[in-house]
Amino acid sequence: MSEAKKLAEEAVKSEEQAVVAHPDKRKWAKIELVGLSLVIISLLVMMLSPSTLAGLFNSIVDQVFSVVVEVFLTGTVGVTIIVSVIIGRTLERLGFTDALIRVFVPVTKLLKINSAVVIPSIYNILGDINAAGKIAGPILVKSGATKDEQKIAVATMVQSQQSFSTFMLGMLALTAVGANAFVVVVLAVFLPVLVVPFLLSKTIYRDTKAVQLENLPRFTPKTGALPTVFNAAREGAELVFLLIIPAVAVVFAMIGVLDYIGIWTTIESGLSSVLLALNIEPETGILSILATPTLAMAQLAETAASIDPRLVIGSFVLASSGLPLSTVLGQVPVIWGANSDLSEKEAMGAAVLGITMRIITAFLIVYFLTPILV
Repeated sequence: MSEAKKLAEEAVKSEEQAVVAHPDKRKWAKIELVGLSLVIISLLVMMLSPSTLAGLFNSIVDQVFSVVVEVFLTGTVGVTIIVSVIIGRTLERLGFTDALIRVFVPVTKLLKINSAVVIPSIYNILGDINAAGKIAGPILVKSGATKDEQKIAVATMVQSQQSFSTFMLGMLALTAVGANAFVVVVLAVFLPVLVVPFLLSKTIYRDTKAVQLENLPRFTPKTGALPTVFNAAREGAELVFLLIIPAVAVVFAMIGVLDYIGIWTTIESGLSSVLLALNIEPETGILSILATPTLAMAQLAETAASIDPRLVIGSFVLASSGLPLSTVLGQVPVIWGANSDLSEKEAMGAAVLGITMRIITAFLIVYFLTPILV
Protein backbone atom coordinates (compact mmCIF):
# COMPACT_ATOMS: atom_id res chain seq x y z
CA MET A 1 0.00 0.00 0.00
CA SER A 2 1.34 3.37 -0.98
CA GLU A 3 2.15 6.04 1.59
CA ALA A 4 -0.46 8.41 0.12
CA LYS A 5 -3.20 5.78 0.44
CA LYS A 6 -2.25 5.07 4.06
CA LEU A 7 -2.42 8.76 4.87
CA ALA A 8 -5.83 9.04 3.21
CA GLU A 9 -7.21 6.07 5.17
CA GLU A 10 -5.86 7.47 8.41
CA ALA A 11 -7.50 10.82 7.66
CA VAL A 12 -10.86 9.12 7.03
CA LYS A 13 -10.57 7.12 10.27
CA SER A 14 -9.69 10.20 12.26
CA GLU A 15 -12.75 12.03 10.86
CA GLU A 16 -15.01 9.07 11.70
CA GLN A 17 -13.55 8.93 15.21
CA ALA A 18 -14.12 12.66 15.60
CA VAL A 19 -17.75 12.27 14.62
CA VAL A 20 -18.30 9.34 16.97
CA ALA A 21 -16.36 10.87 19.81
CA HIS A 22 -18.36 14.11 19.86
CA PRO A 23 -21.90 13.26 18.78
CA ASP A 24 -23.48 16.09 20.81
CA LYS A 25 -21.25 18.89 19.60
CA ARG A 26 -23.20 19.62 16.42
CA LYS A 27 -26.18 21.91 16.98
CA TRP A 28 -29.39 21.82 14.99
CA ALA A 29 -29.42 24.36 12.19
CA LYS A 30 -32.63 26.27 11.51
CA ILE A 31 -33.04 24.66 8.12
CA GLU A 32 -32.72 21.22 9.72
CA LEU A 33 -35.54 22.07 12.12
CA VAL A 34 -37.64 23.15 9.16
CA GLY A 35 -36.82 19.88 7.39
CA LEU A 36 -37.71 17.87 10.52
CA SER A 37 -41.04 19.67 10.73
CA LEU A 38 -41.75 18.80 7.12
CA VAL A 39 -40.84 15.16 7.73
CA ILE A 40 -43.21 14.94 10.70
CA ILE A 41 -46.03 16.74 8.86
CA SER A 42 -45.58 14.52 5.79
CA LEU A 43 -45.68 11.33 7.86
CA LEU A 44 -48.79 12.47 9.72
CA VAL A 45 -50.56 13.41 6.49
CA MET A 46 -49.67 10.07 4.88
CA MET A 47 -50.90 8.23 7.98
CA LEU A 48 -54.13 10.17 8.58
CA SER A 49 -55.11 11.36 5.08
CA PRO A 50 -52.95 9.98 2.28
CA SER A 51 -55.33 11.39 -0.35
CA THR A 52 -54.38 14.95 0.71
CA LEU A 53 -50.90 14.78 -0.81
CA ALA A 54 -52.28 13.28 -4.02
CA GLY A 55 -54.95 15.97 -4.18
CA LEU A 56 -52.40 18.73 -3.64
CA PHE A 57 -50.18 17.36 -6.39
CA ASN A 58 -53.12 17.05 -8.80
CA SER A 59 -54.16 20.62 -8.07
CA ILE A 60 -50.67 21.88 -8.91
CA VAL A 61 -50.46 19.81 -12.11
CA ASP A 62 -53.89 20.92 -13.30
CA GLN A 63 -53.07 24.61 -12.81
CA VAL A 64 -49.71 24.35 -14.59
CA PHE A 65 -50.93 22.06 -17.39
CA SER A 66 -53.77 24.34 -18.44
CA VAL A 67 -51.33 27.19 -19.06
CA VAL A 68 -48.03 25.61 -20.10
CA VAL A 69 -49.43 23.01 -22.48
CA GLU A 70 -52.66 24.51 -23.77
CA VAL A 71 -51.40 28.09 -24.08
CA PHE A 72 -47.68 27.87 -24.86
CA LEU A 73 -47.06 24.43 -26.38
CA THR A 74 -50.21 23.66 -28.37
CA GLY A 75 -51.57 27.22 -28.56
CA THR A 76 -50.37 30.17 -30.60
CA VAL A 77 -48.74 32.14 -27.79
CA GLY A 78 -45.39 30.32 -27.93
CA VAL A 79 -45.09 30.89 -31.68
CA THR A 80 -46.20 34.52 -31.27
CA ILE A 81 -43.42 35.17 -28.78
CA ILE A 82 -40.77 33.70 -31.08
CA VAL A 83 -42.04 35.73 -34.05
CA SER A 84 -42.12 38.93 -31.98
CA VAL A 85 -38.51 38.43 -30.90
CA ILE A 86 -37.51 37.98 -34.54
CA ILE A 87 -39.26 41.25 -35.40
CA GLY A 88 -37.69 43.06 -32.46
CA ARG A 89 -34.16 41.94 -33.22
CA THR A 90 -34.64 42.72 -36.91
CA LEU A 91 -35.71 46.26 -36.02
CA GLU A 92 -32.68 46.58 -33.76
CA ARG A 93 -30.42 45.40 -36.57
CA LEU A 94 -31.99 48.01 -38.87
CA GLY A 95 -31.03 50.82 -36.47
CA PHE A 96 -34.36 51.28 -34.65
CA THR A 97 -32.80 51.49 -31.18
CA ASP A 98 -30.03 53.85 -32.25
CA ALA A 99 -32.60 56.09 -33.95
CA LEU A 100 -34.66 56.29 -30.75
CA ILE A 101 -31.57 57.22 -28.76
CA ARG A 102 -30.73 59.95 -31.29
CA VAL A 103 -34.24 61.35 -30.81
CA PHE A 104 -34.56 61.12 -27.03
CA VAL A 105 -31.05 61.77 -25.70
CA PRO A 106 -30.81 65.44 -26.84
CA VAL A 107 -34.05 66.21 -24.97
CA THR A 108 -32.41 65.26 -21.66
CA LYS A 109 -30.25 68.36 -21.97
CA LEU A 110 -33.39 70.44 -21.50
CA LEU A 111 -34.30 68.35 -18.43
CA LYS A 112 -30.85 69.05 -16.92
CA ILE A 113 -30.09 65.41 -16.19
CA ASN A 114 -27.42 63.00 -17.34
CA SER A 115 -28.50 61.87 -20.80
CA ALA A 116 -27.38 58.32 -20.00
CA VAL A 117 -30.42 57.82 -17.74
CA VAL A 118 -32.74 57.24 -20.70
CA ILE A 119 -30.53 54.67 -22.44
CA PRO A 120 -31.76 51.57 -20.52
CA SER A 121 -35.42 52.49 -21.01
CA ILE A 122 -34.92 53.14 -24.75
CA TYR A 123 -33.05 49.88 -25.19
CA ASN A 124 -35.81 48.10 -23.27
CA ILE A 125 -38.54 49.39 -25.60
CA LEU A 126 -37.76 46.43 -27.87
CA GLY A 127 -38.02 44.23 -24.81
CA ASP A 128 -34.85 42.96 -23.15
CA ILE A 129 -34.76 44.18 -19.56
CA ASN A 130 -31.82 41.97 -18.58
CA ALA A 131 -29.61 43.14 -21.44
CA ALA A 132 -30.70 46.73 -20.78
CA GLY A 133 -29.27 46.54 -17.28
CA LYS A 134 -26.07 44.78 -18.27
CA ILE A 135 -25.35 47.23 -21.09
CA ALA A 136 -26.63 50.51 -19.65
CA GLY A 137 -25.35 50.07 -16.09
CA PRO A 138 -21.66 50.40 -17.03
CA ILE A 139 -22.50 53.28 -19.40
CA LEU A 140 -24.06 55.21 -16.52
CA VAL A 141 -21.02 54.55 -14.32
CA LYS A 142 -18.59 55.68 -17.04
CA SER A 143 -20.62 58.83 -17.69
CA GLY A 144 -20.25 59.83 -14.06
CA ALA A 145 -23.95 59.44 -13.22
CA THR A 146 -24.78 59.99 -9.57
CA LYS A 147 -26.60 57.33 -7.58
CA ASP A 148 -29.79 59.36 -7.87
CA GLU A 149 -29.43 59.41 -11.65
CA GLN A 150 -28.85 55.67 -11.71
CA LYS A 151 -32.00 55.18 -9.64
CA ILE A 152 -33.88 57.37 -12.11
CA ALA A 153 -32.56 55.13 -14.90
CA VAL A 154 -33.92 52.00 -13.18
CA ALA A 155 -37.30 53.58 -12.40
CA THR A 156 -37.59 54.75 -16.01
CA MET A 157 -36.47 51.43 -17.47
CA VAL A 158 -39.33 49.50 -15.84
CA GLN A 159 -41.81 51.73 -17.68
CA SER A 160 -41.11 49.69 -20.83
CA GLN A 161 -42.23 46.11 -21.52
CA GLN A 162 -39.66 43.46 -20.70
CA SER A 163 -40.65 41.44 -23.78
CA PHE A 164 -41.42 42.78 -27.26
CA SER A 165 -44.02 40.02 -27.56
CA THR A 166 -46.03 41.83 -24.87
CA PHE A 167 -46.15 44.91 -27.09
CA MET A 168 -47.16 42.99 -30.22
CA LEU A 169 -49.91 41.01 -28.46
CA GLY A 170 -51.10 44.17 -26.74
CA MET A 171 -51.43 45.87 -30.12
CA LEU A 172 -53.76 43.06 -31.20
CA ALA A 173 -55.90 43.66 -28.12
CA LEU A 174 -56.04 47.42 -28.69
CA THR A 175 -57.02 46.89 -32.32
CA ALA A 176 -59.78 44.47 -31.30
CA VAL A 177 -61.54 47.15 -29.22
CA GLY A 178 -60.98 49.93 -31.74
CA ALA A 179 -58.63 51.91 -29.50
CA ASN A 180 -56.36 54.56 -30.98
CA ALA A 181 -53.21 52.46 -30.79
CA PHE A 182 -50.94 55.31 -31.89
CA VAL A 183 -51.99 57.63 -29.07
CA VAL A 184 -51.90 54.82 -26.50
CA VAL A 185 -48.37 53.82 -27.50
CA VAL A 186 -47.13 57.42 -27.46
CA LEU A 187 -48.63 58.05 -24.01
CA ALA A 188 -47.79 54.68 -22.46
CA VAL A 189 -44.47 53.72 -24.05
CA PHE A 190 -42.61 56.78 -25.35
CA LEU A 191 -43.73 59.70 -23.17
CA PRO A 192 -42.71 58.09 -19.84
CA VAL A 193 -39.10 57.94 -21.10
CA LEU A 194 -39.01 61.74 -20.66
CA VAL A 195 -41.69 62.40 -18.05
CA VAL A 196 -40.47 59.96 -15.39
CA PRO A 197 -36.85 61.26 -15.29
CA PHE A 198 -38.14 64.85 -15.16
CA LEU A 199 -40.56 64.19 -12.28
CA LEU A 200 -38.09 62.15 -10.24
CA SER A 201 -35.25 64.64 -10.74
CA LYS A 202 -37.48 67.41 -9.35
CA THR A 203 -38.85 65.44 -6.40
CA ILE A 204 -37.24 62.29 -4.98
CA TYR A 205 -33.87 61.95 -6.74
CA ARG A 206 -32.56 65.51 -6.92
CA ASP A 207 -28.83 64.86 -7.16
CA THR A 208 -28.74 65.33 -10.93
CA LYS A 209 -26.69 67.36 -13.36
CA ALA A 210 -26.79 68.15 -17.05
CA VAL A 211 -24.32 65.85 -18.77
CA GLN A 212 -24.47 65.28 -22.51
CA LEU A 213 -22.73 62.16 -23.76
CA GLU A 214 -19.94 63.06 -26.14
CA ASN A 215 -19.89 59.70 -27.84
CA LEU A 216 -23.26 57.98 -28.02
CA PRO A 217 -22.98 54.20 -27.74
CA ARG A 218 -24.22 52.19 -30.72
CA PHE A 219 -26.65 49.35 -30.20
CA THR A 220 -27.07 48.19 -33.79
CA PRO A 221 -25.35 44.80 -34.09
CA LYS A 222 -23.06 44.15 -37.04
CA THR A 223 -24.21 40.60 -37.67
CA GLY A 224 -25.51 39.69 -41.10
CA ALA A 225 -29.16 39.52 -42.06
CA LEU A 226 -29.59 35.73 -41.90
CA PRO A 227 -27.62 35.26 -38.64
CA THR A 228 -29.73 38.02 -37.10
CA VAL A 229 -32.98 36.29 -38.01
CA PHE A 230 -31.89 32.79 -36.99
CA ASN A 231 -30.27 33.98 -33.75
CA ALA A 232 -33.46 35.88 -32.96
CA ALA A 233 -35.53 32.75 -33.53
CA ARG A 234 -33.27 30.82 -31.16
CA GLU A 235 -33.47 33.66 -28.62
CA GLY A 236 -37.27 33.59 -28.88
CA ALA A 237 -37.34 29.84 -28.28
CA GLU A 238 -35.02 30.22 -25.30
CA LEU A 239 -37.25 32.97 -23.95
CA VAL A 240 -40.29 30.70 -24.17
CA PHE A 241 -38.77 27.48 -22.84
CA LEU A 242 -36.09 28.71 -20.44
CA LEU A 243 -37.68 31.82 -18.95
CA ILE A 244 -41.40 32.30 -19.52
CA ILE A 245 -42.61 28.69 -19.14
CA PRO A 246 -40.55 28.05 -15.96
CA ALA A 247 -41.76 31.35 -14.47
CA VAL A 248 -45.37 30.54 -15.34
CA ALA A 249 -45.01 27.01 -13.97
CA VAL A 250 -43.70 28.30 -10.63
CA VAL A 251 -46.44 30.90 -10.23
CA PHE A 252 -49.28 28.58 -11.19
CA ALA A 253 -47.86 25.82 -9.00
CA MET A 254 -48.11 28.25 -6.08
CA ILE A 255 -51.64 29.15 -7.16
CA GLY A 256 -52.45 25.43 -7.22
CA VAL A 257 -51.30 25.10 -3.60
CA LEU A 258 -53.25 28.18 -2.51
CA ASP A 259 -56.32 26.97 -4.41
CA TYR A 260 -56.15 23.53 -2.81
CA ILE A 261 -56.03 24.92 0.73
CA GLY A 262 -58.90 27.25 -0.14
CA ILE A 263 -57.44 30.75 0.10
CA TRP A 264 -56.63 31.60 -3.52
CA THR A 265 -60.23 32.65 -4.25
CA THR A 266 -60.06 35.25 -1.49
CA ILE A 267 -56.68 36.56 -2.66
CA GLU A 268 -57.84 36.67 -6.29
CA SER A 269 -61.02 38.49 -5.30
CA GLY A 270 -59.07 41.13 -3.39
CA LEU A 271 -56.62 41.71 -6.25
CA SER A 272 -59.45 41.86 -8.77
CA SER A 273 -61.28 44.53 -6.77
CA VAL A 274 -58.17 46.69 -6.57
CA LEU A 275 -57.41 46.32 -10.28
CA LEU A 276 -61.01 47.10 -11.28
CA ALA A 277 -60.86 50.26 -9.18
CA LEU A 278 -57.75 51.24 -11.16
CA ASN A 279 -59.48 50.55 -14.51
CA ILE A 280 -57.35 47.47 -15.22
CA GLU A 281 -58.87 44.21 -16.47
CA PRO A 282 -58.53 41.95 -13.38
CA GLU A 283 -57.62 38.55 -14.84
CA THR A 284 -54.90 39.80 -17.16
CA GLY A 285 -53.74 42.32 -14.55
CA ILE A 286 -53.12 39.51 -12.09
CA LEU A 287 -51.24 37.57 -14.76
CA SER A 288 -49.06 40.61 -15.49
CA ILE A 289 -48.24 41.08 -11.81
CA LEU A 290 -47.69 37.46 -10.80
CA ALA A 291 -46.80 35.48 -13.93
CA THR A 292 -45.89 37.21 -17.19
CA PRO A 293 -47.37 40.17 -19.10
CA THR A 294 -46.87 38.20 -22.32
CA LEU A 295 -49.43 35.61 -21.22
CA ALA A 296 -51.70 38.40 -20.01
CA MET A 297 -51.67 40.14 -23.39
CA ALA A 298 -52.13 36.81 -25.20
CA GLN A 299 -55.33 36.14 -23.26
CA LEU A 300 -56.44 39.75 -23.61
CA ALA A 301 -56.01 39.61 -27.39
CA GLU A 302 -58.39 36.65 -27.53
CA THR A 303 -61.10 38.15 -25.29
CA ALA A 304 -60.69 41.92 -25.84
CA ALA A 305 -63.72 42.23 -28.12
CA SER A 306 -66.03 41.33 -25.22
CA ILE A 307 -64.32 43.57 -22.61
CA ASP A 308 -64.79 47.25 -21.77
CA PRO A 309 -62.20 49.15 -23.88
CA ARG A 310 -61.12 51.13 -20.81
CA LEU A 311 -60.07 47.95 -19.03
CA VAL A 312 -58.21 46.74 -22.12
CA ILE A 313 -56.21 49.98 -22.34
CA GLY A 314 -55.45 49.93 -18.61
CA SER A 315 -54.29 46.32 -18.80
CA PHE A 316 -52.06 47.10 -21.81
CA VAL A 317 -50.42 50.05 -20.01
CA LEU A 318 -49.77 47.92 -16.92
CA ALA A 319 -48.38 45.02 -18.98
CA SER A 320 -46.06 47.37 -20.89
CA SER A 321 -43.70 47.51 -17.93
CA GLY A 322 -40.99 45.63 -16.09
CA LEU A 323 -43.50 43.26 -14.51
CA PRO A 324 -43.90 40.54 -13.27
CA LEU A 325 -42.89 41.06 -9.65
CA SER A 326 -40.27 38.32 -9.93
CA THR A 327 -38.40 40.55 -12.39
CA VAL A 328 -38.82 43.71 -10.31
CA LEU A 329 -37.81 42.06 -7.04
CA GLY A 330 -35.29 39.59 -8.43
CA GLN A 331 -33.69 40.10 -11.82
CA VAL A 332 -33.46 43.91 -11.82
CA PRO A 333 -31.77 44.23 -8.38
CA VAL A 334 -29.27 41.46 -9.12
CA ILE A 335 -28.28 42.80 -12.56
CA TRP A 336 -28.03 46.45 -11.50
CA GLY A 337 -26.28 45.55 -8.27
CA ALA A 338 -23.56 43.87 -10.34
CA ASN A 339 -23.34 46.43 -13.16
CA SER A 340 -23.77 49.82 -11.49
CA ASP A 341 -22.96 51.75 -8.33
CA LEU A 342 -26.29 50.79 -6.82
CA SER A 343 -26.73 48.11 -4.20
CA GLU A 344 -29.40 45.47 -4.82
CA LYS A 345 -31.60 47.13 -2.20
CA GLU A 346 -31.29 50.54 -3.87
CA ALA A 347 -32.01 49.11 -7.31
CA MET A 348 -35.04 47.25 -5.97
CA GLY A 349 -36.37 50.41 -4.32
CA ALA A 350 -36.08 52.34 -7.59
CA ALA A 351 -37.73 49.51 -9.54
CA VAL A 352 -40.65 49.29 -7.09
CA LEU A 353 -41.09 53.07 -7.32
CA GLY A 354 -41.11 52.82 -11.11
CA ILE A 355 -43.76 50.08 -11.11
CA THR A 356 -45.88 52.09 -8.68
CA MET A 357 -45.70 55.03 -11.07
CA ARG A 358 -46.68 52.68 -13.89
CA ILE A 359 -49.84 51.57 -12.07
CA ILE A 360 -50.76 55.21 -11.47
CA THR A 361 -50.07 55.97 -15.14
CA ALA A 362 -52.45 53.21 -16.24
CA PHE A 363 -55.21 54.65 -14.07
CA LEU A 364 -54.65 58.26 -15.17
CA ILE A 365 -54.50 57.47 -18.90
CA VAL A 366 -57.75 55.50 -18.80
CA TYR A 367 -59.60 57.83 -16.41
CA PHE A 368 -58.82 61.10 -18.13
CA LEU A 369 -58.10 60.23 -21.76
CA THR A 370 -60.57 57.48 -22.66
CA PRO A 371 -62.65 59.74 -24.97
CA ILE A 372 -59.70 60.34 -27.30
CA LEU A 373 -58.39 56.77 -27.06
CA VAL A 374 -61.52 54.89 -28.16
